[in-house]
Order: sequence, then structure tokens, then C-alpha cells
Amino acid sequence: MEAEAEKKDELAAEYDASQIQVLEGLEAVRKRPGMYIGSTSSQGLHHLVWEIIDNGIDEALAGFASEINIEVEPDNSITVVDDGRGIPVDLQKKTGRPALETVFTILHAGGKFGGGGYKVSGGLHGVGASVVNALSTSLDVVVTRGGKRYYIDFKRGKVNTPMKVIGDAPEHEHGTKVHFVPDPDIFTETTVYDDKILTQRIRELAFLNKGLKLTFTDKRAETAEKKVFHAEGGIKEYVEFLDRSKEHLLEEPIYVEGQSNGITVEVAIQYTNDYHTNLMTFANNIHTYEGGTHETGFKAALTRVVNDYARKFGSLKENDESLSGDDVREGMTAVVSVKHPDPQFEGQTKTKLGNADARTVTDRTFSEAFNKFLLEHPDEAHQIVDKAMVASKARAAAKRAREATRKKSGLEISNLPGKLADNSSKDPEISELFIVEGDSAGGSAKSGRSRLTQAILPIRGKILNVEKASMERILANEEIRTLFTAMGTGFGDDFNVAKARYHKLIIMTDADVDGAHIRTLLLTLIYRYMRPLLDAGYVYIAQPPLYRVRQGKMMRYIDTDEELQDVLGQLPPSPKPEIQRYKGLGEMDASQLWETTMNPDTRRMLRVSPEDAESADGIFDMLMGDKVDPRRKFIEENAKFVDTENIDA
Repeated sequence: MEAEAEKKDELAAEYDASQIQVLEGLEAVRKRPGMYIGSTSSQGLHHLVWEIIDNGIDEALAGFASEINIEVEPDNSITVVDDGRGIPVDLQKKTGRPALETVFTILHAGGKFGGGGYKVSGGLHGVGASVVNALSTSLDVVVTRGGKRYYIDFKRGKVNTPMKVIGDAPEHEHGTKVHFVPDPDIFTETTVYDDKILTQRIRELAFLNKGLKLTFTDKRAETAEKKVFHAEGGIKEYVEFLDRSKEHLLEEPIYVEGQSNGITVEVAIQYTNDYHTNLMTFANNIHTYEGGTHETGFKAALTRVVNDYARKFGSLKENDESLSGDDVREGMTAVVSVKHPDPQFEGQTKTKLGNADARTVTDRTFSEAFNKFLLEHPDEAHQIVDKAMVASKARAAAKRAREATRKKSGLEISNLPGKLADNSSKDPEISELFIVEGDSAGGSAKSGRSRLTQAILPIRGKILNVEKASMERILANEEIRTLFTAMGTGFGDDFNVAKARYHKLIIMTDADVDGAHIRTLLLTLIYRYMRPLLDAGYVYIAQPPLYRVRQGKMMRYIDTDEELQDVLGQLPPSPKPEIQRYKGLGEMDASQLWETTMNPDTRRMLRVSPEDAESADGIFDMLMGDKVDPRRKFIEENAKFVDTENIDA
């Protein structure tokens, strides 16, 4: 009853210009855009979309919106439409201008800053509409509210057409439509939106806001298919989506929801039959990659409740060591989502929640519900405990194996592997470790490298598929053990990213099927057992060329078949160009490998981000895991895209 009364009070609250609070101006945004959207790369470009979507989600969290439509227009501009109350259009007292104009022209002007418009709001920085406006060539808004439609448009953050009424609307219609064109003077790297990035985040937002319907249409595509994302089950469906390629231990995910002191907590958890943990935490829809207090509270509650149950029902004897957090989380997939009225973010990337009360509320909410679940479902409770007990025994065995391995072959910096050609600098910030496929390419890389900054670690053949292996088997693999040793970070419970001897770990494999397989195996290993390297941005993929074209004194390296055809079309008929296709790195001599792939001044590399790794998690499960059906389906659906003329035998 108390929650219902609170909801009625919220719905009754007026939302008008008096609630639009003005904190500061907009002048610096175009001069220092990175301060407001993180970067002016592709990441910052997509951040513009998130800011506008977040405004619609705030309306949904407040109970006034049920649908948000996102469209990429044919000219690569963006349109976002929500069915919320519509941005206020009356005069804002402090500025003397319409609230609609104020929201888009004054930094930190909105209903999120103490005006009573929203109890909880999404968005990382709260800068929203005005920053998007400042960084757009043009932006226009249509607000439907109070039986009228209002229009205003801007050029690079400044009013172009003052707000005006453009027509009547039915009284029951309401909402906001924002259309903007990102400014190429700001986003010099690219202004082209990636439909995969947009789709992934929109899907995620649908899971995190149960019942909210989000539709996405890419009008640049020939078919312009509308994708609808709508999860009535919220994060429970998210866990099912994440585990779609895995064998489940529980019949369905455990779902917990609770509220205290204005903080809403949701947790969904499932156990699978593999060895890995997939824990994703969110605060106000922001993915908290670095964790924080809500994650700490969840982990503490999970470990405590499982141990209490195990002792109460005899799985753990009086003198037995308690199960560790890693033990009880092995094979777990979980999503923890909190909505906080005043989130405090910290950490290197401002994606770590710092509110102390979030830990308390998350711990109490989850522990009470999870304890009740275990008592009411003894069969599933015993499965969870038994899995943790097996993990505990394996952990103890792995610890013994680790200690024995250290004594035998030295997992210590003082005893680096003999096959490692180390660099001479001891400064990790300028040091790079190239993992090179094959002894031949390893020899070229060693000869052609910069000895001051570049270390070379050749590997032979395909490393162990860690997706299917226990820690004991992993530690027994020489190639993996060598990588752990070379990096100096340790692994598993002992992993410490601060001890990384290199701040660039570069995977350099052949441009063929085997090379792609080895790259996938290495990325799987890094994702599962060296994840902090990804979070720190230390993992890269080298991009060797595919072709070399020589005609007389002219020589060019080519990356794609399309580029090859373009170059050949521009060359004179004679003399006949010599074309070499590099199927392996070993086909390049030391100078060629340096010039094309290793020289920091000319090389191109792909940095693997946590987001990339996360989206690849399902692919790892599907391609490297035990379930055959999803893998067969993937092959059947994608075989038509294979270039059969150039596929390697």
C-alpha cells in the first residue's frame, strides 16, 4: 500500500518549467567535447544516441512512457521518439525562455537536478540534450503536449527557429521527438553509426527496463527492418539470453526484486554446467564494468547464504573450510541492476558505483530472497551447493598444481620462459608483447622488432580450448603457462593487472582459418582468465596486410580484396603487376613484417574493448562450448557468407 501511495504521489507531481533547474552554460562543450561524452571517436558518437534515449527512459522510470522508437535515417542522422509527457514548453523562470529551449541550450538544465521531475534517472553524466545539441550540425524537436504540437530547431547548439506551435493534437497524445545530425567537425574519425552497437545497447536497455518497448529501425538498409525489443521479464530474460548456448542447472533463473530507501534492486541468477562466471552489474542502466558497492553486496550475500545453507544441512562439516566467493560463483550467470536516486560513480572510467547504501540494500534484498529460495527448493539448493563443493575441491587441487608448477618451471618474473625474446625497457607503459603464431613468423618478428619496446612470444599450434577445461588442465598447458609467466600478472585468484609487464598485449596470427581459430582461442583465454587486461585496454589484434602489389618501383600493401581491385584498376597495363597473397606471417621477411604490422608509425591495430569481449561471450560459448545445436545453427545460417574462392584449404 505504501508503494502504491508513493506511486500516486509521483504521478500527481506537476512537471513544468519550475522543475527545470539551470546550473551552468554550454560554451565549453564544443571546445572540449571529450569532457562531456568521453571521446570524439565512435564511442562518443554513439553516446549522443544514449543521451537522448535516456531522456525517454527517465519518463518510463517515472511511469509516464511505455515506448521509445529509435531510427537511423538514410543520411545517417538519428531520430528518437518517446511517448512520455513531452518536454515542458512554458517559460523557465531563471532564463526567461521556454523550458524546451532551455533544456537544449543550457548545460545541466533538466528535470534531473533536484527539481522533482524524476526520482531516479539514467545517463552517466546527466548532461543529455544540451550536449547532443552542441555537438550536432542541426537538431530539431517536436513536443506533443496539452493538445498542441510545438517545434524548435537549432544549428550547432544555437536556436535557429524559435519555439512555435505547429498544430493541434488529440488531448491523449503526448511525447517528444528529437532528430539530430552529428557534426563532422567534432566527430572527425567517423559519423557513421554502427547498427550492431546500437542494437546491442537497445536490447540491453529493454532487458534492464522490464515492460518498456524499444524499436530500432536502420533506414540505411535495403529492407529497413524494424526490430522490437520488449522484455516483460526484464533481467530474468536477460540471463536467459546470456545463457542461450549453455546447459542450465536450474529450471529457470532465480529472480529477486526489492526496494528500500528509494533504491530499487533487481537480481537474476542462473547456474550452468561450465566453469565460468558471467556477472554483469548496472546502476541506473549504466553498465558498471568496474563493479562497485552493489556488486560487493551481491557477492557477499551469495557467499554467505550458500555457506550457511551448506553448514545447516551438513554439506560442510564443522571443521571444513568455508566455500570461497569464486567457489559459489563458478558456472553462475547473474545480472544485478540497481536504480539509485543519487548515484555516485567513481573509478578510472566512472563506471564503478560508490554509494555505501547500495551495498546494504543489495545485500539485504538478495540474501533474504535467496535464502528463502534455497529453503523452498531443496533439490536445486543441493545442486548449487554440490557444484560449489566440486569447485572448492578443484580450486584446492589447482592451488597445489600451481605451486608445483612454479617450483617446476617458474611462474615468476625472475624466471621468464626461454622462448620469450624480451624487450630491454622495464617501463610497462611503452612495452609491447607480441604473441606470434609459429616459429617462422616468430623469427621474423624477433629480427625486425624494436628491441627497446617490443617483446616476442612465439606459440606453436593451437592452444588449449579453455572453454572446456578445468584449471588443472589449463596449468598443465605449456603455451598458456608461458603466457601467464611472460605477462607477470599471475592468474585466477592471484591475478593482478598492476603487475603487467606490458601495457600492450598484441595477438599477431595468420590471415587464414587456422590463424582466426588461434586468435579466438587466445581471446577466450584472456576473456576468461585475464579479463582485467581487457578492462584496462591492454589487448590488441594486429592487422597484417593480405596482399603485396609490386609494379616496377611501385610497391603497396593491400588489406582487402575490394582495395586490391581498386588498386589494380588504377595501374597502367604494363608491366604486369606482381601480386603476392600473404597466407601466413612467415611469408614476410623481418623488414616487411616491421613495415606492415609492427612499426608504431605505420601499423594498424584493433583494440579489444570490454564491450567487444562481452558481445563475443555468447560467440565463445557457442563456438567453443559443449552444446552442438547452436553451433550447427550458426554454421547453417552463416555458411552462405563464406568466400569460397579464397577460403583456405
